[in-house]
Amino acid sequence: MAHRLAWDYILKFIIIGDASVGKSSLLVRLTEDRFLVHSDTTIGIEFGSHIVTLPKGERLKLQIWDTAGSCLIVYDVTQRETFDHVETWLQDVREQADEHAIIALVGNMADLPSTERRVSTDEGAAWAHEHGAKTGQNVPTVFETVAQHILEQLRTQRQETDRDDRVDLFARTSTSSCCG
Repeated sequence: MAHRLAWDYILKFIIIGDASVGKSSLLVRLTEDRFLVHSDTTIGIEFGSHIVTLPKGERLKLQIWDTAGSCLIVYDVTQRETFDHVETWLQDVREQADEHAIIALVGNMADLPSTERRVSTDEGAAWAHEHGAKTGQNVPTVFETVAQHILEQLRTQRQETDRDDRVDLFARTSTSSCCG
């Protein structure tokens, strides 16, 4: 009897951004479904995984690395300077990652009172749009949206080639997402 895996695909994400924007909090919120109240500075790399079931039934195992696969650039909507640094992070990703890597922009801390917000949702979405991004919201949604884009690439590549199960996830153009 064949053993079925708990997932159909494994996707890897790297979360980057300024110190203290909530990267570890995003990781814990997605992988453990809890809020990280007090967080020490991440030293080295933290890792977590999460299973996502897409509308058509595919199960994806997401491996999330907090510091190549896809990348989440995170900023804190209550700290203007972290948003101002997003362009630098994007340049770093584009220099280090494959040119077709899928990149998502995440405005974290969006659940805080609007009086604390220093970067509006519209401004974050406008920046993302200017850089060819799509817009999404909520922590699980941003991971699921990027995962769906990767799976679409997988399907397209499989249709274009009739080779074995090897698939080039970087065969198409870059896609970015924004939430927050």
